[in-house]
Amino acid sequence: MKKAQSDALGFAPQKDIVYNKLLPYADKLDAESNDILSKIKGNLGRAVQLREIWPGVLFWTRKLSTYMRLYGRKFSKEDHVLFIKLLYELVTIQGLEISMMQGLARLLINLLKKRELLSREDLELPWRPLYELHDRILFSKTEHLGLNWFPNSSRHRSSAKVILLNLVHWCSVESVLKTLVKSCRPYFSEAATQEMLNEWRPLLCPFDVTMQRAISYFELFLPTTLPPELHHKGFKLWFDELVSLWMSVQNLPSWEIHLVNLFARLANDNIGYIDWDPYIPKIFTRILRSLNLPVGTSQMIVPRYITNAYDISHVVLWVSSLLGGPSKQAQAQLSGLFNSITSFFHPSNHGRWLMKLMKLLQRLPASVVRRLHRERYRKPSWLTPIPDSHKLTEEDITDFVQSMMQPVLLAMFSKTGSLDAAQALQNLALMRPELVIPPVLEKTYPALETLTEPHQLTATLSCMIGVARSLVSGGQRFPEGPTHMLPLLMRALPGVDPNDFSKCMITFQFIATFVTLVPLVDCSSALHERTDLTEVEREMCSASAEFEDFVLQFMDRCFALIDSSTLEQTREETETEKMTHLESLVELGLSSTFSTILTQCSLDIFKVALEKVFNFATTNIFETRVAGRMVADMCRATAKCHPAESLKMFVPHCCNAINQIAVNEEVLNEEELDKELLWNLQLLSEVSRVDGDKILRYRSELVQILQLTLHLKCKQGYTLACNLLHHILRSTALIYPTEYCSVPGGFHQPVGDYLPIKDWGRPGDLWNLDIRWHVPSTEEMSLAFYLLDLFLQPELQRLQRFAKGEQDMSRDDVLLSLTIIQHCLLGAGGLMPPLKGEPITGLVHSMVDLNETTLYTGMEYDKTRENYRDAICSVMKQLLHYILEHTEDDTKSLFSIIKIISDLLHFKGSHKHEFDSRWKSFNLVKKSMENRLYGRKQHIRALLIDRVMLQHELRKLTVEGCQYRSIHQELMRDLLRLSTSTYSQVRTRAQSVLFTALGTYNFCCRDLIPHVLEFLNPDNSSVTQQQFKGALYCLMGSHSGVCLANLHDWECIAQTWPAVVRSGLSSAMSLEKPSIVRLFDDLADKIHRQYETIGIDFSVPDECCAVAKQLMTTGNPFPDDHVPTEDEAAEGLNRQQLKNTESIEKYKQIIADLLQGLNNRNMPWKFEHIAIGFLSLLLRDDHHLPPAAVTFFVKSLNHDSLYVRKVAISAVAGIMKQIKRPHKKLPVSPSELCGEMEQSVMIAGDRPDNQWLQYNSSNLPRTQQEWDQCVFIEKTHWGYYRWPRKLLKYAPEKEQPRQNLSREEMTEREQIIFDHFTDSVFINQFIEFLSLEDRKGKDKFSPRRFCLFKGLFRNFGDAFLPLLRPHMERLVADSHESKQRCVAEIISGLIRGCKHWSFSKVESLWELLCPLLHTALSNITIETYADWGTCIATACESRDPRKLHWLFEMLMESPVNGEGGSFVDACRLYVLQGGLAQQEWRVPELLHRLLQYLEPKLTQVYKNVRERIGSVLTYIFMIDVNLPFTQPTTSPRISDFTERILLQLKPLTEGDEEIQNHVVEENEVGEQDERTQAIKLLKTVLKWLIASAGRSFTTAVPEQLRLLPLLFKIAPVENDESYDELKKDAKTCLSLMSQGLLYTDQIPTVLNVLKEIAGSSSWHARYTVLTYLQIMVFYNLFTFMSDQKAVNDVRALVIKLLEDEQLEVREMAATTLSGFLQCNFLSMDAPMQAHFEALCKTRLPKKRKRELGSVVDTIPSADLVRRHAGVLGLSACILSSPYDVPTWMPQLLMDLSAHLNDTQPIEMTVKKTLSNFRRTHHDNWQQHKQQFTDDQLLVLTDLLVSPCYYA
Repeated sequence: MKKAQSDALGFAPQKDIVYNKLLPYADKLDAESNDILSKIKGNLGRAVQLREIWPGVLFWTRKLSTYMRLYGRKFSKEDHVLFIKLLYELVTIQGLEISMMQGLARLLINLLKKRELLSREDLELPWRPLYELHDRILFSKTEHLGLNWFPNSSRHRSSAKVILLNLVHWCSVESVLKTLVKSCRPYFSEAATQEMLNEWRPLLCPFDVTMQRAISYFELFLPTTLPPELHHKGFKLWFDELVSLWMSVQNLPSWEIHLVNLFARLANDNIGYIDWDPYIPKIFTRILRSLNLPVGTSQMIVPRYITNAYDISHVVLWVSSLLGGPSKQAQAQLSGLFNSITSFFHPSNHGRWLMKLMKLLQRLPASVVRRLHRERYRKPSWLTPIPDSHKLTEEDITDFVQSMMQPVLLAMFSKTGSLDAAQALQNLALMRPELVIPPVLEKTYPALETLTEPHQLTATLSCMIGVARSLVSGGQRFPEGPTHMLPLLMRALPGVDPNDFSKCMITFQFIATFVTLVPLVDCSSALHERTDLTEVEREMCSASAEFEDFVLQFMDRCFALIDSSTLEQTREETETEKMTHLESLVELGLSSTFSTILTQCSLDIFKVALEKVFNFATTNIFETRVAGRMVADMCRATAKCHPAESLKMFVPHCCNAINQIAVNEEVLNEEELDKELLWNLQLLSEVSRVDGDKILRYRSELVQILQLTLHLKCKQGYTLACNLLHHILRSTALIYPTEYCSVPGGFHQPVGDYLPIKDWGRPGDLWNLDIRWHVPSTEEMSLAFYLLDLFLQPELQRLQRFAKGEQDMSRDDVLLSLTIIQHCLLGAGGLMPPLKGEPITGLVHSMVDLNETTLYTGMEYDKTRENYRDAICSVMKQLLHYILEHTEDDTKSLFSIIKIISDLLHFKGSHKHEFDSRWKSFNLVKKSMENRLYGRKQHIRALLIDRVMLQHELRKLTVEGCQYRSIHQELMRDLLRLSTSTYSQVRTRAQSVLFTALGTYNFCCRDLIPHVLEFLNPDNSSVTQQQFKGALYCLMGSHSGVCLANLHDWECIAQTWPAVVRSGLSSAMSLEKPSIVRLFDDLADKIHRQYETIGIDFSVPDECCAVAKQLMTTGNPFPDDHVPTEDEAAEGLNRQQLKNTESIEKYKQIIADLLQGLNNRNMPWKFEHIAIGFLSLLLRDDHHLPPAAVTFFVKSLNHDSLYVRKVAISAVAGIMKQIKRPHKKLPVSPSELCGEMEQSVMIAGDRPDNQWLQYNSSNLPRTQQEWDQCVFIEKTHWGYYRWPRKLLKYAPEKEQPRQNLSREEMTEREQIIFDHFTDSVFINQFIEFLSLEDRKGKDKFSPRRFCLFKGLFRNFGDAFLPLLRPHMERLVADSHESKQRCVAEIISGLIRGCKHWSFSKVESLWELLCPLLHTALSNITIETYADWGTCIATACESRDPRKLHWLFEMLMESPVNGEGGSFVDACRLYVLQGGLAQQEWRVPELLHRLLQYLEPKLTQVYKNVRERIGSVLTYIFMIDVNLPFTQPTTSPRISDFTERILLQLKPLTEGDEEIQNHVVEENEVGEQDERTQAIKLLKTVLKWLIASAGRSFTTAVPEQLRLLPLLFKIAPVENDESYDELKKDAKTCLSLMSQGLLYTDQIPTVLNVLKEIAGSSSWHARYTVLTYLQIMVFYNLFTFMSDQKAVNDVRALVIKLLEDEQLEVREMAATTLSGFLQCNFLSMDAPMQAHFEALCKTRLPKKRKRELGSVVDTIPSADLVRRHAGVLGLSACILSSPYDVPTWMPQLLMDLSAHLNDTQPIEMTVKKTLSNFRRTHHDNWQQHKQQFTDDQLLVLTDLLVSPCYYA
């Protein structure tokens, strides 16, 4: 087969779509595809060589992607490689518009999708161009200044809704780029890994944002599919480094997710080549932590744990790749993971974590199935196979399925719906049906019996649907599966219930699913005839006798459903007569299920069913809206399955009935028709939707009925008749399959030769599908044309006479004629050739041909007959003009005409929306029934036939690149006329048809735009408001389609934008009408949202042309077009340069037009704003703004409208960037600077060769000479991890552009700005505006204004300082927040802008700034401190600290000197912290000085200062990280600090009493005692611990442990909200510390500390140990479990605390024990049980008689405590399994019940335990009962029933 095809094609196709070979016209397709392919190769090659990106390249690449949709990858390997290379070159062209880049990238992704087709030998792609593209778009340097608009960046006008839309759009650019990299990744060269590491390692500075960027690049780019022999050039270069980095990070920074994703991919691509065993416990611990499950009672969740949690899909990939292999460790841990979280799946638990768990559950089995498929069934390709040692064994699979069963069964009834569980079960059942299906059946049978719990039923049925295929096909693993099929079907029947909609739908789905898989044939006779049957087969044969019964019962149920849903029953008289949404869904479910059943029936059963339906339909009369539709659907289903038998019964019956009623003439003119007539007509119209040649027998009867009924007066009547006509035409004229049976040829052979039960669940065989196609015969064609001549022709003639005014018609008659025409068009649209007309030329100029390709769809148009499409078209045009002129209010006819025009343009036999919904439902069914394990298209036959049919429809609907002809032009102008007519409903319908047409025909938008703009023209005074609104809507377009106002093309925008602005002067425009105002808002909003910078430079590099030439000269099919000659190529180049200059002209023109509009005095303010918005979109980074516009924006800085000022500020900041002069950079070598050689070993952090970068006060540049010698490196991350290959610094001052030019030396644009900003009036006004408040209390420091000032000072040096200085001095002294904010913005701009000033200027600048800042900081208020913090942080960002030494020295002088009170101190610290935090690791000296300064002040009394100090400490110690390959830091270290603090806290650590807070918040005079001082210190330390939990990467565990005992001493127990601050903080701290990640070597130390505290005398501390332990163990579960000693220690600790003398501690210990048992951390083993039982038997002392008045002894005796401990232990065991009954439970319950009458508190515990047991086991008590013996049950019932009140 393959060989024959490649001979016919002339090449071996890579991988084509197989379904094409099954089409009825398959033999014509090879020639067609070759023809199209050769055209694509020729024209695409020519277009690139002629350098015509638009329209040539874009047109033909679109054709290529359509080609792939139609034929798959049907080209030779050489062509495949060349296409990829060409597109790769095109995508990475510098300066390509983003929208073009996206389109080309999507095509490239599609070409690279099947990576098994091309190996690394065939193709190698470079990685750097992709990296540069990615960097240019996602990390654009100019986007935030508004110089580059990407299709959604943040705009000024954005509401929340807009932002959501933007997210969607932006994600698409980002995700296209990411997918592109993923697709190219396998083909990067072998040297790529090393190159990437060299490129991105220098960015790995964990305190900087670059870390996130570097790691995300690693995740995206690093190739992981290299073959094993190249691993040393692949992942081995980075694996150890990145894994150890991951291991050492504890606090989930945002980049950790990327690392996990990278490891998951690595593991999946290299199963068996990496030994993960040492890391497995750590991996699982981190996965468990990442689920964020709630533990214990008082748990604080760190917000970043939620935002940065791992992505489940990658976790799943990683886990499924770790399974298998010799050690089996991963499976053990996975079972542990599921055991510990199983109870969270129980339906009674609910929370935000649930979605994650369900996702995990649903995806894990799918991932394992994918891996199994890859190991066992996938065709071997060039990708590395999994070595045999690591393939999953049968035992591995069984273990995996078993570990997942319990959670999945619990999740079936989850609150989020049972879909996730159903998908999980579907995949698990593929692997182990015998383990999965029986428990599901056990749940399903009882659910089908119960009537009271419908949710249970829907849940179990949807799970059964998932496993249906595995159940029915049986196989050797689960042979008894099929025997369950009939009982299930019979029991599901009651679900067809008119009162419960969801139950009804799921039942239909359930029945349809099972019936599709099984032929409903009675095989019971085979029991006697055949002897070769197995036991199960015999059982199936005898059961199959019930099929007939099942079908009949199902029909009875359906009839009952229909009876209860007739209109009379469900509606009041007044309501609508249409079906409701629910009813239409039920109708759909019913008809599809019934037709499935009939398709699968044997002929005998079918005949019985037909008889039954016929009787039901003909003995009753139904109304035609609801019930009638359902019955007619059932009849249609019978007719479809066996047309001959069914038509024989239905057609004569209906025809007779209609003829009898219609004999008398009056009937025809009645407004309300006889119900019987309508019902028979409806029945007839549905039954006629069958195989065309079966209808031919009845043609005379049917034609006679049509003649009778088509002209009925009653609308309902003639609509049904038109449906009949439409259906007859459709069945004769279209191509479609006539049967969808699950076995080709049906089941009509005798049982002796063919046994249907062998075909249960059998997949269709793609190569022997044997589809029965209906292809119209000549007879059928002649019938169709006969009907058209008979019915369509007279209507057309009549309407034509009416339109000429020769004949009168009532509106109803016109509507009737139009309805008939419309139905004829719908029925026979496939027979009519498309509209003819002359192509319209001259819309665009192109040097390649842009012709449409026509696809053959099995229709040979008969040229001899009249083309009715043209005829209808010409009549419609005349009629439309007549109606619009004479009776414009006849909207019904206009609706009908609009529909007809739409069908004339696009309809060729099927509608796009129907096709889309069929495609969707096909995919849904495929998903629910596919077998992912075997793959290879093992679908059911009906599904495969459906797919072939969809392929045929796809070919019919593909209309890309249609030529725009004169006839289309006329129709579109008519549509435009309708779109601007009087009635709004007519307008909206016409607009939607118009938008579809605009997207269909090439370049027609350009032709239409001038006509639309005509309505907006202010000189055109005859425009009405309706026309004006219509035109605006036409410009706006639909939300998904073309937006005329915003086509990405200079010509169109140059027309539309100025026209929109000028329309403000039109007489039809009134701002009083809210609808018009809203329209303009939406239009402007849409343009802002969708605009992206349009390219000015369209050049194509030479490498592209070379590949294109190669494409034209290699491989079959050979293009007809010749390679362009030298002259042509030269002309192409010439045209391209011409296009570039034209674009620039157009760009200047549009700006001039907009400015002209703005200068018009009469322009309303709204339009002024719109125009300014448009202008702001036109700023770009590759072409300067024209001087006139610069003047306009600078003047607008002082406009009286706030909106205009905001836009102007952004724009001027952008203009500053445009006119910035480039600064020269030189390479510098770090090793020469410090005289050290660069180390060969990898060391990060503070090392000798980066010491010169750090701040050193003894060696600051304080003179001109030192300044010149100092090498400034501005970016903070350089040098921390590695030096980059080429470190750059700025060249010396004399080589840089000169500063402080005189006015004459400036360019024109600079002069404009200079003149304005040296004008004191302008400046005064400007500063006045800037210091107004905008929204009280909402304003923040504005980055836009900062950019403006930075630009001014950077470009013009200190030229404007003299004028600004007095303003700054005035503002600093004023404490109003808006004034302070304004001066903060100016100062930060100044500091950042003086980057390149000379030393003398910088020095004098600081002389001015230091006093200003001093004043500012002493005037700081609660409203402004955040702004000053931002100001200083912004000023220090990416600046060498040695350049700013004046600022740092000033800030360090006295942050906490008590002047101005504690608040000012806190604010100064905040400002200082902002500056230092930006400097990260480069200022160790300043950090040491600050710490030294702060330490004596840690005992601060004021809370706000304490919090600030805590935060500052966090930043001081931030640099002390414990990362791999990192030197100990020279910045302050936590360990030294902790030592010093513990000395001061001595008075607290020595005593054993609890720490109480009794410090009053005032600084008392005189020295306080040591203890009070220590408590104050402790408060500050707590603030520091809390602050650092969220911010640092690594936790200093050893140091924190030394502080732990202190925290336990404060620790509060009662959950009381009115605590003082100390207790609250201690509680928070403990909660955060307990969640920390521990390493194996830290566990013993933690446990020792806890043991020590458990011996403390304060019971509060002992209680808190338990809550701490619960969270700590759960959040480090697998690390603990891999250390047996630790487990024993924890266990001993809990059991010891069970015997604590304090009741609360004992109860908490029991809860803790129960939790540990529940998550399988401890197991309930014999010694433990024995221990508790022994304790229970402790004898209690006899009660002594007390003398009256003696003191009651409150301390319980030791015996009572021990006995209580035993009872609590048993109780913990019972409560640890709330949802099932393990084998040991009954006995324990009995032991427990013996203590029901003990003294308190034992009695209380027993009662609580029993009531909890009863509560949690109540739901499934029927199953749980089985575990108990009868005696035990008696005792239990006594216990659980509450005693009678009256006893």
